[in-house]
Amino acid sequence: MSDAIEIAPGIRQLDTLLGGMEQLTAGFLIDGPMPALVETGSQSSVPAVHAALDALGLGPLDLRWIIVTHIHLDHAGAVGDLAVDFPNATVVVHERGARHLVDPSRLIDSASRVYGPLLDGLYGRMIPVPEDRLIAAGDGFRVDVGNGRELVLVDSPGHAKHHHAVLDEQTGTLLVGDAVGVLLPDIGVLRPATPPPDFDLEQAVHSLRRFAELRPEHMVLTHYGPVADAQATLAEAEDMLHRWVEVAERVIEEASDAGIDDVAAALAEAFALDPETLPEDIREKAEILNGVHSNAAGIVRYLRQRAAAPTE
Repeated sequence: MSDAIEIAPGIRQLDTLLGGMEQLTAGFLIDGPMPALVETGSQSSVPAVHAALDALGLGPLDLRWIIVTHIHLDHAGAVGDLAVDFPNATVVVHERGARHLVDPSRLIDSASRVYGPLLDGLYGRMIPVPEDRLIAAGDGFRVDVGNGRELVLVDSPGHAKHHHAVLDEQTGTLLVGDAVGVLLPDIGVLRPATPPPDFDLEQAVHSLRRFAELRPEHMVLTHYGPVADAQATLAEAEDMLHRWVEVAERVIEEASDAGIDDVAAALAEAFALDPETLPEDIREKAEILNGVHSNAAGIVRYLRQRAAAPTE
């Protein structure tokens, strides 16, 4: 297990060790009389999260809040298990994702079609969260961790419609989930995260600009860790989103029968994303979290929906 590190006063980053791999998915413990865990990792992360919280002195009755930025399994798969193991904790989730934590059957069915054997071997599944332990939170919802410290939820769709970031007002730290993209330390290059079915360019850009208006002192990606310059990273993320979508548009315009494979190939060529150029262990991480084919599928779906939308 990687040791927890303090990334801002009173905020410690935990490595949730998705599939046993380091620096792939993070969780964050916010200190206070009513401490909060932001991001649970996948169900396969439960032992690592337990070990990290235990090392920090948090017993089963100490955790007060469990917050997930969105309901994708690498961020929320462990939520049901942790709700059982920390019975005093209230789970906070975006209002558009709450029903899937109460009854995760559709979420798991969808994930099983996407991941196949990887679902159980890498992520695990999700057990339900009792409805009376759950808050379906809207934009601006405040989580009180005590001593005047509050976390504010910032609605930020684009990657997923059920996505919000978490702003710690005391330190100006913004935990952005996947809304800014993926920046794995092994690769060191920011990549958009545009998977189906929810990717929406306009919403994603709006979310990035909203983050910029907040002017965070610290900005932290779940995949993975703090960035050196929040404003520069947000500008880079917006630029990359536009560039990826433009490549996909060009492929589709040039060949009416172009599909996801064609767009994926064009993205890989345009942005030097050929996984074969990476060492095997790093290639596995990149493909798990930010595979070119998955990103291409999300962009193609978005472009098709946009083309089909009625014009005023």
